[in-house]
Amino acid sequence: MKDILVLYYSRHGSTARLAAQVARGINGIDGASARLRTVAPVSPDTHASVPAIPDDGAPYATLDDLADCAGLVMGSPTRFGNMAAPLKYFLDGTSADWLAGTLRGKPAGLFTSTGSLHGGQETTLLSMALPLIHHGMLLVGVPYSEAALSTTRSGGTPYGASHVAYDPGDVEPTREEKIIARALGARVAAAALALGDWDAA
Repeated sequence: MKDILVLYYSRHGSTARLAAQVARGINGIDGASARLRTVAPVSPDTHASVPAIPDDGAPYATLDDLADCAGLVMGSPTRFGNMAAPLKYFLDGTSADWLAGTLRGKPAGLFTSTGSLHGGQETTLLSMALPLIHHGMLLVGVPYSEAALSTTRSGGTPYGASHVAYDPGDVEPTREEKIIARALGARVAAAALALGDWDAA
């Protein structure tokens, strides 16, 4: 069984809902299993104020989750066209994994949630891609053979899955957004199975 890590940060819940759809896509592929993990919010006293285990939702990610995964699908809400600070903070702590090549040759996909239709979805996805490229990961997008990309009137891009939350309470993805998120999860899982332990480095 190949574990695919679904790593995300969610403030109001919409990114978490999208993560659940990505996990459904992964779990729909024989031989693959989704491992949902989140990251803690950051503040000047993060380590002193955040419990070791969240009150609800997915457990906090550890570096062991990266080492154990056969693929990664990573998500964040948009912050001025960039990933949110908590996810960046977690990634900034992965230097040892970069040196060891922990993620090298593994497939990766991306997802995001924004507060407006043109709120920086694609730049946020690209901002998350940059550290994964440095880690030597193989990026997996959503091709236009996925019909929902052409019918969506909200989220969904070839760079990755997305959701448009027009207000903080609008956490539920649309039908097309769910389809695209599941397709992304399935593609990363299928890529992990096809690649096996391949690493060209």
